[in-house]
Amino acid sequence: MIQSADIREWRDRDVVDTDSHKIGILESVYVDTTTDEPAMATVRVGLPTRHHLVFVPLEGAVVGPGYLKVGYVKTLVKQAPSIGTDEVLPAGDEAAIFKHYGLPYAPGASGERQLARR
Repeated sequence: MIQSADIREWRDRDVVDTDSHKIGILESVYVDTTTDEPAMATVRVGLPTRHHLVFVPLEGAVVGPGYLKVGYVKTLVKQAPSIGTDEVLPAGDEAAIFKHYGLPYAPGASGERQLARR
């Protein structure tokens, strides 16, 4: 597993898919609130004047020289739920991200968020 401190060092590096096609630029890391382990990353995509951030799971991600390779294809990642570059992920939108990737979503017993930005 990649440690969250290590991933923060890769901010602004390329994010590539399983076939090494560039998806975008690593913007930030979200950790699972129950384990404090890296769970998702936001990737800056789009035109220079119209960037937005898409979410991608970090399970199975591999760090290489100058890039972070995720375990998903570019087209799936680019179709993922997104937010604006100056926006915060609304708690109600977390489940849609997990559903997009076919992953289980489990908020806390009292409805706490599963993801927290680091």
